[in-house]
Amino acid sequence: MRVLGVDPGLTRCGVGVVEGEAGRPLRMVGVGTLRTPVEADVPERLRLLEVGLEEWLETHRPERVAVERVFSQHNVRSVMGTAQASAVAMLCAARRGLPVALHTPSEVKAAVTGSGRAEKAQVGAMVTRLLRLTELPRPADAADALALAICHIWRAPAQHRLAHETARARTAATRLPKGARS
Repeated sequence: MRVLGVDPGLTRCGVGVVEGEAGRPLRMVGVGTLRTPVEADVPERLRLLEVGLEEWLETHRPERVAVERVFSQHNVRSVMGTAQASAVAMLCAARRGLPVALHTPSEVKAAVTGSGRAEKAQVGAMVTRLLRLTELPRPADAADALALAICHIWRAPAQHRLAHETARARTAATRLPKGARS
């Protein structure tokens, strides 16, 4: 499975592509950061993010996209920019028919380090180790994007099984006689 991880941000948007499957060694395909000028207006910054994300999708051809779920922060302006950047990533993936998964920061930290409360340095160190890199990806947004992709690769099989079983249970429930349903 090849996954594009996106750590959304209006000023810096981390992107990283990881290939592999749960239980097997993973391989980094690419990592980087999309940047937009702070002095540009928001619509232009979103357009620049779209262009950059489309280039990553075209170049690396992921099968899935994992985006960090936006969570409430004290700075409303900051969370708005993060949410807008997240929406651009989801839109670019949807245009190509790619499945999108949202993962919370604590889910990503737990998947990569074993603790949902891990510090950024721990996440970066584990990403470096898991992908057998010679140095820590910089800036932290890039390492976080790789961590998102890793999290998705490791969690996707369980999520797929759960969705399959849920759908199967719904189908079975609709086949029951009318009086037998609860």
